[in-house]
Amino acid sequence: LPVKKKPRTFYSAGQLEELEKMFQEDHYPDNERRRQIAAVVGVTPQRILVWFQNRRAKWRKLQKLSIKGNRKYPASSA
Repeated sequence: LPVKKKPRTFYSAGQLEELEKMFQEDHYPDNERRRQIAAVVGVTPQRILVWFQNRRAKWRKLQKLSIKGNRKYPASSA
């Protein structure tokens, strides 16, 4: 049987602003904190969990890119 995927959740600008603010405070909110965020934002705690997973992945990717960009010269083999 095919697995039914949940429909994509679209966040308003206000919701995203609140989520980003929470992300700056803590990248790994615990279960209770996710419930609080869900109540404020108006989505389920599961959606908050997924949003934070995706946001951490984006953050790690940006960290890697900024580290690469900071290298002015490639490592020499000499």
